[in-house]
Amino acid sequence: MFKLNRSVPSLVALLLLAACQTPVTKPTPPVVIPPPVVSPPVVVTPPAETKPVNTKASFKPLAYPEVPGWSDDNLSEAWPAFKASCKVLINKPDWREPCSISQNVDGADSTAVRQFFEAFFDPYQVINPDGTDTGLITGYYEPLLNGARKRGGAYQTPLYQAPADLLTIDMGSLYPELKNMRLRGKVVGNKVVPYPSRGELLQSGALNGKEICWVDDSVDAFFLQVQGSGRIHFKDTDETVRLAYADQNGQPYKSIGRYLVDKGELKLEQASAQGIKNWIAANPKRENEVLNANPSYVFFKEEKLIDPSIGPKGALGVALSEKRSVAIDAQFLPLGAPIFINTTEPNSDVPVKRLMMAQDTGGAIRGAVRADFFWGFGTQAGEMAGRMKQRGMLWVLWPKLAATPIGLIAN
Repeated sequence: MFKLNRSVPSLVALLLLAACQTPVTKPTPPVVIPPPVVSPPVVVTPPAETKPVNTKASFKPLAYPEVPGWSDDNLSEAWPAFKASCKVLINKPDWREPCSISQNVDGADSTAVRQFFEAFFDPYQVINPDGTDTGLITGYYEPLLNGARKRGGAYQTPLYQAPADLLTIDMGSLYPELKNMRLRGKVVGNKVVPYPSRGELLQSGALNGKEICWVDDSVDAFFLQVQGSGRIHFKDTDETVRLAYADQNGQPYKSIGRYLVDKGELKLEQASAQGIKNWIAANPKRENEVLNANPSYVFFKEEKLIDPSIGPKGALGVALSEKRSVAIDAQFLPLGAPIFINTTEPNSDVPVKRLMMAQDTGGAIRGAVRADFFWGFGTQAGEMAGRMKQRGMLWVLWPKLAATPIGLIAN
Protein backbone atom coordinates (compact mmCIF):
# COMPACT_ATOMS: atom_id res chain seq x y z
CA MET A 1 0.00 0.00 0.00
CA PHE A 2 1.30 3.51 -0.86
CA LYS A 3 1.86 5.71 2.21
CA LEU A 4 2.28 9.58 2.31
CA ASN A 5 5.55 10.97 3.73
CA ARG A 6 5.15 13.06 6.87
CA SER A 7 6.87 16.11 5.11
CA VAL A 8 4.28 16.24 2.34
CA PRO A 9 1.76 18.53 4.19
CA SER A 10 4.55 21.10 4.86
CA LEU A 11 5.57 20.97 1.22
CA VAL A 12 1.97 21.51 0.12
CA ALA A 13 1.69 24.56 2.42
CA LEU A 14 4.85 26.08 0.96
CA LEU A 15 3.57 25.52 -2.57
CA LEU A 16 0.28 27.21 -1.73
CA LEU A 17 2.11 30.13 -0.14
CA ALA A 18 4.32 30.47 -3.21
CA ALA A 19 1.27 30.45 -5.45
CA CYS A 20 -0.11 33.50 -3.61
CA GLN A 21 3.05 35.56 -4.26
CA THR A 22 3.75 37.69 -7.36
CA PRO A 23 5.79 35.62 -9.80
CA VAL A 24 9.29 36.86 -10.68
CA THR A 25 10.29 36.67 -14.33
CA LYS A 26 13.67 35.08 -14.87
CA PRO A 27 15.65 34.68 -18.11
CA THR A 28 15.06 31.38 -19.80
CA PRO A 29 18.22 29.25 -19.64
CA PRO A 30 19.51 27.72 -22.87
CA VAL A 31 18.32 24.23 -23.65
CA VAL A 32 21.10 21.70 -23.36
CA ILE A 33 20.54 18.39 -25.14
CA PRO A 34 22.39 15.63 -23.31
CA PRO A 35 24.25 13.07 -25.38
CA PRO A 36 22.40 9.83 -26.01
CA VAL A 37 22.90 7.14 -23.42
CA VAL A 38 23.76 3.77 -24.84
CA SER A 39 22.39 1.05 -22.60
CA PRO A 40 24.35 -2.16 -22.35
CA PRO A 41 22.69 -5.17 -23.96
CA VAL A 42 20.37 -7.06 -21.67
CA VAL A 43 21.56 -10.60 -21.09
CA VAL A 44 18.78 -12.98 -20.07
CA THR A 45 20.03 -15.98 -18.13
CA PRO A 46 17.74 -18.96 -18.64
CA PRO A 47 16.62 -20.64 -15.43
CA ALA A 48 18.55 -23.69 -14.40
CA GLU A 49 16.96 -26.88 -15.61
CA THR A 50 14.99 -28.48 -12.78
CA LYS A 51 15.02 -32.23 -12.65
CA PRO A 52 11.44 -33.48 -12.34
CA VAL A 53 10.56 -35.10 -9.03
CA ASN A 54 9.77 -38.79 -9.38
CA THR A 55 6.42 -39.58 -7.81
CA LYS A 56 6.08 -43.14 -9.10
CA ALA A 57 7.44 -46.40 -7.84
CA SER A 58 9.72 -48.44 -10.04
CA PHE A 59 10.03 -52.19 -10.21
CA LYS A 60 13.32 -54.02 -10.63
CA PRO A 61 13.13 -57.36 -12.48
CA LEU A 62 14.81 -60.26 -10.72
CA ALA A 63 15.04 -64.04 -10.87
CA TYR A 64 13.38 -66.09 -8.13
CA PRO A 65 16.71 -67.21 -6.56
CA GLU A 66 17.42 -63.51 -5.96
CA VAL A 67 14.31 -63.09 -3.78
CA PRO A 68 15.41 -63.74 -0.17
CA GLY A 69 13.37 -66.50 1.43
CA TRP A 70 11.36 -67.43 -1.66
CA SER A 71 12.52 -71.06 -1.65
CA ASP A 72 11.80 -71.48 2.08
CA ASP A 73 8.17 -70.33 2.18
CA ASN A 74 5.37 -72.89 2.35
CA LEU A 75 3.41 -71.52 -0.60
CA SER A 76 0.47 -73.85 0.06
CA GLU A 77 -0.44 -71.57 2.96
CA ALA A 78 -0.75 -68.66 0.50
CA TRP A 79 -2.84 -70.59 -2.02
CA PRO A 80 -6.31 -69.92 -0.51
CA ALA A 81 -5.56 -66.19 -0.46
CA PHE A 82 -4.40 -66.30 -4.09
CA LYS A 83 -7.55 -68.19 -5.15
CA ALA A 84 -9.61 -65.54 -3.34
CA SER A 85 -7.85 -62.78 -5.32
CA CYS A 86 -8.54 -64.66 -8.55
CA LYS A 87 -12.28 -64.37 -7.96
CA VAL A 88 -11.84 -60.71 -8.86
CA LEU A 89 -8.72 -60.74 -11.05
CA ILE A 90 -9.97 -63.43 -13.45
CA ASN A 91 -12.14 -60.77 -15.06
CA LYS A 92 -9.04 -58.78 -16.07
CA PRO A 93 -7.25 -59.76 -19.31
CA ASP A 94 -3.77 -59.83 -17.78
CA TRP A 95 -4.86 -62.25 -15.08
CA ARG A 96 -7.34 -64.46 -16.94
CA GLU A 97 -4.81 -67.11 -17.97
CA PRO A 98 -3.00 -67.69 -14.65
CA CYS A 99 -6.24 -67.55 -12.65
CA SER A 100 -7.91 -70.02 -15.01
CA ILE A 101 -4.99 -72.47 -14.92
CA SER A 102 -4.81 -72.22 -11.12
CA GLN A 103 -8.06 -74.15 -10.92
CA ASN A 104 -6.16 -77.28 -11.96
CA VAL A 105 -3.34 -76.86 -9.42
CA ASP A 106 -3.25 -78.97 -6.26
CA GLY A 107 -3.08 -76.25 -3.64
CA ALA A 108 -1.97 -78.71 -0.95
CA ASP A 109 1.20 -79.51 -2.93
CA SER A 110 3.69 -76.74 -2.12
CA THR A 111 5.99 -77.85 -4.95
CA ALA A 112 3.17 -77.66 -7.49
CA VAL A 113 2.19 -74.22 -6.22
CA ARG A 114 5.78 -73.01 -6.48
CA GLN A 115 6.07 -74.34 -10.02
CA PHE A 116 2.84 -72.56 -10.92
CA PHE A 117 4.01 -69.15 -9.70
CA GLU A 118 7.44 -69.52 -11.28
CA ALA A 119 5.88 -70.55 -14.60
CA PHE A 120 3.32 -67.77 -14.84
CA PHE A 121 4.77 -64.85 -12.85
CA ASP A 122 7.96 -62.80 -12.78
CA PRO A 123 9.19 -61.19 -9.53
CA TYR A 124 9.92 -57.45 -9.43
CA GLN A 125 11.45 -55.71 -6.45
CA VAL A 126 9.50 -52.60 -5.43
CA ILE A 127 11.60 -49.44 -5.40
CA ASN A 128 10.46 -46.21 -3.72
CA PRO A 129 10.27 -43.00 -5.79
CA ASP A 130 13.44 -41.78 -4.00
CA GLY A 131 15.35 -44.88 -5.09
CA THR A 132 15.36 -46.69 -1.73
CA ASP A 133 14.15 -50.27 -1.40
CA THR A 134 12.97 -50.48 2.22
CA GLY A 135 9.91 -49.13 3.99
CA LEU A 136 7.59 -49.41 6.98
CA ILE A 137 5.64 -52.60 7.65
CA THR A 138 2.86 -52.29 10.23
CA GLY A 139 0.12 -54.68 11.31
CA TYR A 140 -3.65 -54.75 11.71
CA TYR A 141 -6.30 -57.23 12.82
CA GLU A 142 -10.02 -57.76 13.37
CA PRO A 143 -10.96 -56.81 16.96
CA LEU A 144 -13.89 -57.93 19.11
CA LEU A 145 -15.86 -55.29 21.06
CA ASN A 146 -18.76 -55.55 23.51
CA GLY A 147 -21.88 -53.74 22.38
CA ALA A 148 -25.57 -53.09 22.80
CA ARG A 149 -28.35 -52.13 20.41
CA LYS A 150 -29.45 -49.28 22.66
CA ARG A 151 -27.50 -46.75 24.67
CA GLY A 152 -27.33 -47.38 28.40
CA GLY A 153 -25.07 -48.34 31.26
CA ALA A 154 -21.50 -48.89 30.08
CA TYR A 155 -22.53 -48.67 26.43
CA GLN A 156 -22.06 -44.97 25.70
CA THR A 157 -19.93 -44.82 22.54
CA PRO A 158 -21.82 -45.02 19.23
CA LEU A 159 -20.64 -46.55 15.97
CA TYR A 160 -22.26 -45.00 12.92
CA GLN A 161 -23.41 -45.96 9.45
CA ALA A 162 -22.53 -43.68 6.55
CA PRO A 163 -24.65 -40.49 6.41
CA ALA A 164 -26.78 -39.83 3.34
CA ASP A 165 -25.10 -36.49 2.54
CA LEU A 166 -21.61 -37.99 2.22
CA LEU A 167 -20.54 -37.55 -1.41
CA THR A 168 -17.79 -39.63 -3.04
CA ILE A 169 -16.16 -38.49 -6.28
CA ASP A 170 -14.09 -41.03 -8.20
CA MET A 171 -11.26 -38.91 -9.61
CA GLY A 172 -10.17 -41.70 -11.97
CA SER A 173 -13.43 -41.33 -13.91
CA LEU A 174 -12.51 -37.70 -14.61
CA TYR A 175 -8.74 -37.97 -14.91
CA PRO A 176 -7.29 -41.43 -15.73
CA GLU A 177 -3.96 -40.48 -14.18
CA LEU A 178 -5.74 -40.15 -10.83
CA LYS A 179 -6.92 -43.76 -10.79
CA ASN A 180 -7.68 -45.11 -7.29
CA MET A 181 -8.08 -41.57 -5.91
CA ARG A 182 -11.39 -40.46 -4.44
CA LEU A 183 -12.58 -37.18 -2.98
CA ARG A 184 -15.26 -37.02 -0.33
CA GLY A 185 -17.37 -34.09 0.74
CA LYS A 186 -20.91 -32.79 0.81
CA VAL A 187 -22.96 -30.32 -1.19
CA VAL A 188 -23.62 -26.93 0.39
CA GLY A 189 -25.58 -24.66 -1.91
CA ASN A 190 -24.03 -25.22 -5.33
CA LYS A 191 -20.56 -26.18 -4.04
CA VAL A 192 -18.90 -29.37 -2.87
CA VAL A 193 -17.12 -28.71 0.42
CA PRO A 194 -14.96 -31.01 2.60
CA TYR A 195 -16.83 -33.31 4.95
CA PRO A 196 -16.39 -32.39 8.64
CA SER A 197 -13.55 -33.83 10.69
CA ARG A 198 -13.95 -36.38 13.46
CA GLY A 199 -14.12 -33.73 16.18
CA GLU A 200 -16.60 -31.59 14.25
CA LEU A 201 -18.87 -34.54 13.53
CA LEU A 202 -19.02 -35.73 17.12
CA GLN A 203 -19.38 -32.27 18.67
CA SER A 204 -22.10 -31.13 16.27
CA GLY A 205 -24.38 -34.14 16.69
CA ALA A 206 -24.65 -34.34 12.88
CA LEU A 207 -24.61 -38.15 13.04
CA ASN A 208 -27.47 -38.49 15.53
CA GLY A 209 -29.88 -41.15 14.33
CA LYS A 210 -27.21 -43.01 12.34
CA GLU A 211 -26.10 -45.25 15.22
CA ILE A 212 -25.66 -48.94 14.44
CA CYS A 213 -24.88 -49.86 18.04
CA TRP A 214 -23.16 -48.64 21.20
CA VAL A 215 -19.95 -50.07 22.69
CA ASP A 216 -18.45 -49.94 26.16
CA ASP A 217 -14.99 -48.54 25.34
CA SER A 218 -14.41 -45.29 23.45
CA VAL A 219 -10.72 -46.00 22.82
CA ASP A 220 -11.47 -49.47 21.44
CA ALA A 221 -14.08 -47.82 19.20
CA PHE A 222 -11.39 -45.48 17.89
CA PHE A 223 -9.03 -48.36 17.11
CA LEU A 224 -11.87 -50.27 15.46
CA GLN A 225 -11.96 -47.42 12.93
CA VAL A 226 -8.21 -47.67 12.45
CA GLN A 227 -8.52 -51.42 11.73
CA GLY A 228 -11.42 -50.80 9.34
CA SER A 229 -13.67 -53.64 10.53
CA GLY A 230 -14.40 -55.72 13.59
CA ARG A 231 -16.89 -57.87 15.45
CA ILE A 232 -19.44 -56.74 18.04
CA HIS A 233 -20.77 -59.14 20.68
CA PHE A 234 -24.19 -58.35 22.17
CA LYS A 235 -24.24 -59.90 25.62
CA ASP A 236 -27.99 -59.72 26.13
CA THR A 237 -28.73 -61.81 23.04
CA ASP A 238 -25.38 -63.67 22.84
CA GLU A 239 -25.16 -62.57 19.21
CA THR A 240 -21.98 -61.56 17.36
CA VAL A 241 -22.09 -59.50 14.18
CA ARG A 242 -19.43 -58.00 11.95
CA LEU A 243 -19.12 -54.28 11.34
CA ALA A 244 -17.52 -53.89 7.93
CA TYR A 245 -15.99 -50.75 6.46
CA ALA A 246 -18.61 -48.69 4.63
CA ASP A 247 -17.02 -45.29 3.99
CA GLN A 248 -14.82 -42.55 5.40
CA ASN A 249 -15.22 -38.78 5.80
CA GLY A 250 -12.39 -37.94 3.40
CA GLN A 251 -10.22 -36.29 5.99
CA PRO A 252 -6.56 -37.47 6.07
CA TYR A 253 -5.50 -40.09 8.57
CA LYS A 254 -3.12 -38.75 11.21
CA SER A 255 -1.42 -40.97 13.75
CA ILE A 256 -2.32 -40.19 17.36
CA GLY A 257 0.82 -42.06 18.35
CA ARG A 258 2.85 -39.54 16.39
CA TYR A 259 0.80 -36.75 18.01
CA LEU A 260 1.74 -37.96 21.50
CA VAL A 261 5.38 -38.36 20.50
CA ASP A 262 5.49 -34.82 19.08
CA LYS A 263 3.92 -33.53 22.31
CA GLY A 264 6.64 -35.25 24.33
CA GLU A 265 4.12 -37.54 26.04
CA LEU A 266 5.49 -40.80 24.64
CA LYS A 267 8.76 -42.00 23.21
CA LEU A 268 8.63 -43.38 19.68
CA GLU A 269 9.13 -46.95 20.85
CA GLN A 270 6.17 -46.52 23.26
CA ALA A 271 3.71 -45.35 20.60
CA SER A 272 2.11 -48.76 20.00
CA ALA A 273 -1.63 -49.35 20.30
CA GLN A 274 -1.07 -50.72 23.79
CA GLY A 275 1.13 -47.77 24.77
CA ILE A 276 -1.46 -45.28 23.52
CA LYS A 277 -4.27 -47.03 25.40
CA ASN A 278 -2.25 -47.01 28.60
CA TRP A 279 -1.46 -43.31 28.23
CA ILE A 280 -5.12 -42.38 27.68
CA ALA A 281 -6.16 -44.51 30.67
CA ALA A 282 -3.70 -42.48 32.79
CA ASN A 283 -4.84 -39.15 31.25
CA PRO A 284 -8.61 -39.51 30.73
CA LYS A 285 -9.26 -35.75 30.59
CA ARG A 286 -7.17 -35.50 27.43
CA GLU A 287 -8.86 -38.37 25.61
CA ASN A 288 -10.91 -36.21 23.23
CA GLU A 289 -7.91 -34.01 22.46
CA VAL A 290 -5.81 -37.01 21.47
CA LEU A 291 -8.47 -38.92 19.54
CA ASN A 292 -9.57 -35.81 17.64
CA ALA A 293 -5.97 -35.21 16.58
CA ASN A 294 -6.89 -37.70 13.86
CA PRO A 295 -9.52 -35.93 11.70
CA SER A 296 -10.39 -39.13 9.82
CA TYR A 297 -13.66 -40.86 10.71
CA VAL A 298 -14.83 -44.29 9.47
CA PHE A 299 -18.44 -45.39 8.96
CA PHE A 300 -19.58 -49.02 9.10
CA LYS A 301 -22.23 -51.39 7.83
CA GLU A 302 -23.51 -54.42 9.72
CA GLU A 303 -23.03 -57.91 8.31
CA LYS A 304 -24.08 -61.31 9.59
CA LEU A 305 -21.20 -63.43 10.87
CA ILE A 306 -22.09 -66.67 9.11
CA ASP A 307 -18.69 -68.35 9.45
CA PRO A 308 -16.40 -67.00 12.21
CA SER A 309 -13.37 -68.59 10.51
CA ILE A 310 -13.72 -66.31 7.47
CA GLY A 311 -12.04 -62.93 7.73
CA PRO A 312 -13.52 -59.54 6.86
CA LYS A 313 -13.56 -58.29 3.30
CA GLY A 314 -10.78 -55.98 2.20
CA ALA A 315 -10.73 -53.32 -0.50
CA LEU A 316 -10.47 -56.00 -3.20
CA GLY A 317 -13.86 -57.31 -2.13
CA VAL A 318 -12.69 -60.73 -0.92
CA ALA A 319 -12.21 -62.12 2.57
CA LEU A 320 -8.82 -61.47 4.13
CA SER A 321 -6.61 -64.43 5.04
CA GLU A 322 -4.79 -64.51 8.37
CA LYS A 323 -1.05 -63.79 7.90
CA ARG A 324 -1.41 -64.04 4.11
CA SER A 325 -3.24 -60.80 3.28
CA VAL A 326 -1.64 -57.39 3.22
CA ALA A 327 -2.89 -53.84 2.76
CA ILE A 328 -0.98 -51.69 0.26
CA ASP A 329 -1.16 -48.25 -1.34
CA ALA A 330 -3.05 -48.85 -4.59
CA GLN A 331 -1.51 -45.73 -6.10
CA PHE A 332 1.79 -47.63 -6.24
CA LEU A 333 1.02 -51.35 -6.20
CA PRO A 334 -1.63 -53.39 -8.05
CA LEU A 335 -4.50 -54.39 -5.77
CA GLY A 336 -4.94 -58.16 -5.78
CA ALA A 337 -1.41 -59.05 -6.88
CA PRO A 338 0.83 -61.53 -5.03
CA ILE A 339 3.34 -59.65 -2.86
CA PHE A 340 6.40 -61.32 -1.37
CA ILE A 341 7.34 -59.63 1.90
CA ASN A 342 10.64 -59.64 3.77
CA THR A 343 10.39 -58.20 7.28
CA THR A 344 10.56 -59.31 10.93
CA GLU A 345 8.10 -60.09 13.69
CA PRO A 346 7.08 -57.18 15.99
CA ASN A 347 9.95 -55.93 18.19
CA SER A 348 12.04 -58.85 17.03
CA ASP A 349 14.72 -60.00 14.62
CA VAL A 350 12.76 -63.16 13.79
CA PRO A 351 12.39 -63.05 9.99
CA VAL A 352 9.05 -63.03 8.21
CA LYS A 353 9.56 -63.96 4.55
CA ARG A 354 6.37 -65.07 2.88
CA LEU A 355 4.06 -64.70 -0.08
CA MET A 356 0.99 -62.57 0.66
CA MET A 357 -1.84 -61.07 -1.38
CA ALA A 358 -2.47 -57.35 -1.75
CA GLN A 359 -6.15 -57.48 -0.85
CA ASP A 360 -6.71 -54.32 1.15
CA THR A 361 -5.86 -50.63 1.45
CA GLY A 362 -5.91 -48.15 4.33
CA GLY A 363 -5.80 -44.44 5.05
CA ALA A 364 -2.49 -44.78 6.87
CA ILE A 365 -0.87 -46.91 4.15
CA ARG A 366 0.92 -44.43 1.94
CA GLY A 367 3.99 -45.20 -0.16
CA ALA A 368 5.46 -47.83 -2.47
CA VAL A 369 7.44 -50.01 -0.04
CA ARG A 370 4.70 -49.78 2.59
CA ALA A 371 2.43 -52.55 3.82
CA ASP A 372 0.02 -53.43 6.61
CA PHE A 373 0.26 -57.08 7.67
CA PHE A 374 -3.10 -58.72 8.52
CA TRP A 375 -2.67 -60.84 11.64
CA GLY A 376 -6.22 -62.20 11.82
CA PHE A 377 -8.90 -62.05 14.53
CA GLY A 378 -8.75 -61.77 18.29
CA THR A 379 -6.64 -60.68 21.21
CA GLN A 380 -3.39 -62.39 20.23
CA ALA A 381 -3.61 -61.01 16.71
CA GLY A 382 -4.21 -57.58 18.23
CA GLU A 383 -1.11 -57.89 20.40
CA MET A 384 1.05 -58.65 17.36
CA ALA A 385 -0.53 -56.01 15.16
CA GLY A 386 -0.33 -53.30 17.80
CA ARG A 387 3.42 -53.70 18.25
CA MET A 388 4.38 -54.12 14.60
CA LYS A 389 6.45 -51.24 13.22
CA GLN A 390 9.20 -53.02 11.29
CA ARG A 391 11.36 -52.25 8.29
CA GLY A 392 10.88 -54.42 5.24
CA MET A 393 11.19 -55.01 1.51
CA LEU A 394 8.57 -55.99 -1.07
CA TRP A 395 8.45 -57.86 -4.36
CA VAL A 396 5.40 -57.94 -6.63
CA LEU A 397 4.68 -61.00 -8.79
CA TRP A 398 3.49 -59.90 -12.23
CA PRO A 399 1.95 -62.18 -14.92
CA LYS A 400 4.57 -63.13 -17.52
CA LEU A 401 2.26 -62.64 -20.48
CA ALA A 402 0.83 -59.33 -19.27
CA ALA A 403 1.78 -56.09 -20.97
CA THR A 404 4.45 -54.35 -18.91
CA PRO A 405 2.91 -51.23 -17.36
CA ILE A 406 4.61 -47.88 -17.92
CA GLY A 407 7.33 -47.35 -15.35
CA LEU A 408 7.37 -50.98 -14.25
CA ILE A 409 11.06 -51.43 -15.04
CA ALA A 410 13.59 -49.62 -12.87
CA ASN A 411 16.41 -47.81 -14.69
